[in-house]
Amino acid sequence: MEYQFIRDPITGYRVRMSQEHALVGRWLNEELAIADVKSFVEQMESIVSSQDEIRIEGREVRLILSKDEALFEAHSLYQNDVDLSRYEDDFLELDEDGLVAGCGFEDFQALMLDWQAFTQGRR
Repeated sequence: MEYQFIRDPITGYRVRMSQEHALVGRWLNEELAIADVKSFVEQMESIVSSQDEIRIEGREVRLILSKDEALFEAHSLYQNDVDLSRYEDDFLELDEDGLVAGCGFEDFQALMLDWQAFTQGRR
């Protein structure tokens, strides 16, 4: 998983990720508050020794975290109340690419530890 951390004087801390993991970056940038990073990393450590799963419902992105993987799903993936057939004449369709992303637990844990170090000025 490729990522780049950015310290922007206007928007604050940001992460830029590859297209394949853009939803992960969106979750970090928009859903997880910088103040909550430390407690989230601690919560992740408890998953390693248990069979538990963490589900975090964000405003726009859901995270399902188990000891094997981190799965990110955009809520718009499940919007069934929109009648897409009315857009058929315009050749528009729901593009599911970018609405789901996943990675292994170890990769996600490394990202979160790097993010924690960066946002706390240790990197």
